[in-house]
Amino acid sequence: MKHDDKHVSSYQSLVVVLAILLVLTTISVLITGFHLGPFTVAVALVIASVKVAIVLINFMHLKFESMFLRLAVSGVFLLFAVVVVITFIDYFFR
Repeated sequence: MKHDDKHVSSYQSLVVVLAILLVLTTISVLITGFHLGPFTVAVALVIASVKVAIVLINFMHLKFESMFLRLAVSGVFLLFAVVVVITFIDYFFR
């Protein structure tokens, strides 16, 4: 982020983000009531990843950062996804 740039999030955008996070939290709690087998963990991880992305973009002001930092964070998400997929493949074929 450039030091001379000022950005202030509006209360309306913060309320929208709060509502989205609360809905996703409710979904993740309710999904535990369904028996999806090993996919329960996968769904929970996907929901958690979406919530992390929302927090990074809005509360950590990633949308105001340079493209390099955005790509670095996206690379971390991609690496996390690859590790999770490899772990689930190993789990399924045991």
